[in-house]
Amino acid sequence: MTTLPNSRVLPLKGASNFRDLGGYRGIDGHTLRWGRVYRSDHLAELNDADRTLLQSIGLRRSLDFRGERERSAQPYHVSGITQWQLPIEPSVVQRMQDVVSAGSRLTAAVVSELMKELYRALVNEQSSRFAEFFEIVLQEDSPVVFHCTAGKDRTGFAAALLLSALGVQRQHIMEDYLLTNAVYRHPPITRSDTPPEALAVLWTVQASFLEAAWDVIDRDHGGMERYLSQQVRLSASALQTLRNRLLERP
Repeated sequence: MTTLPNSRVLPLKGASNFRDLGGYRGIDGHTLRWGRVYRSDHLAELNDADRTLLQSIGLRRSLDFRGERERSAQPYHVSGITQWQLPIEPSVVQRMQDVVSAGSRLTAAVVSELMKELYRALVNEQSSRFAEFFEIVLQEDSPVVFHCTAGKDRTGFAAALLLSALGVQRQHIMEDYLLTNAVYRHPPITRSDTPPEALAVLWTVQASFLEAAWDVIDRDHGGMERYLSQQVRLSASALQTLRNRLLERP
């Protein structure tokens, strides 16, 4: 198996936000194993060298959070990798259009609030989808990647849940979340009536987005541990299996 580069970001031409979640310190000081779990933007623009690299690191499974239209518009195939569909339909762009249709102006502050609403909805409306996510991750002990289109919101929240389950502290989860802003290359922006400052919010992540999700989890669900147990249905035995597989042991 090919040794991973020192950076957690894999050098792919067709995806910019593909990165290893290894190395974060979890429960009892045990660190997340390298080369087991990856997060990414979509994989529809991979070239042959990219596919060869993914095969060389032993990747076997891909979990796709994109909605039906997103996935059908940009399908992909990598030999040896099984794809799982976990659709969460995008909503922010439609909400932005609704704002304009209602005669209001799209500002950075407006889009920021729409993003926070998205994260609150991920907590309250998509817990069953994230339950499926954990079930699939636990089905076998093999390297896995999960992604959406940009790998920043649906994927970012899934990563936060996974790292939380492994006992990673929130400050380090936030560091991983914000890394998207340093590595993600959004597609070229075509002519748009949307103000540039509003688009800038749409194509990035902000700490306040993830904090909005955490606030709902803490306030309405009794904290992350209870949310994972009761809403995401991650049992104590499943949680222990997850930790045994993904955390380094002495």
